[in-house]
Amino acid sequence: MSRIGKKPIFIPENVDVKILDNKILVKGILGSLSQEISNKLQLNLHKNQLIIIRNQKDKDKDSKSLHGLYRVLINNMIIGVTKGFIKELELVGIGYRATYNENILDLNLGFSHNIMMQIPEEVHINIKSEKGKNSILILKSHDKQLLGMIAAKIRSFRVPDPYKGKGIRYLKEKVRKKAGKSA
Repeated sequence: MSRIGKKPIFIPENVDVKILDNKILVKGILGSLSQEISNKLQLNLHKNQLIIIRNQKDKDKDSKSLHGLYRVLINNMIIGVTKGFIKELELVGIGYRATYNENILDLNLGFSHNIMMQIPEEVHINIKSEKGKNSILILKSHDKQLLGMIAAKIRSFRVPDPYKGKGIRYLKEKVRKKAGKSA
């Protein structure tokens, strides 16, 4: 049995959890999230604990991995609607700038054109820029999966260069630099 899947999920008082057929709905201060659950699993709700149980008939590797996966997904949903998640991206390069207006992120990354990206309403962006320092994009959301996808998409516009280190990187990400040509 999955070690992670066995652990119960504790539900805070300000979070409402509903189980409908093979779907779970989690509602909290920051918003609401829903997740489809595999037919191989059952959810038991006791007072302030949620326990995920695998069907005893299913002993295959797939159901074991789903056991731990759905436990982590549901736990992330509960953390998201109570505390939320944050990702920080750093724009490293001369002239790299970002502006954010009305759910549209405008990135100037050294190309001949600016990159415009539509941001979902669930993700909130703050831009911190100081003179002489790199701009930092702060992304906040209650949905961890969506936040990770948006951050990865923004990073993919200009992946850090291994020679100069320019590009968009996660804050405190170490970029391994290569040595240039030696004459």
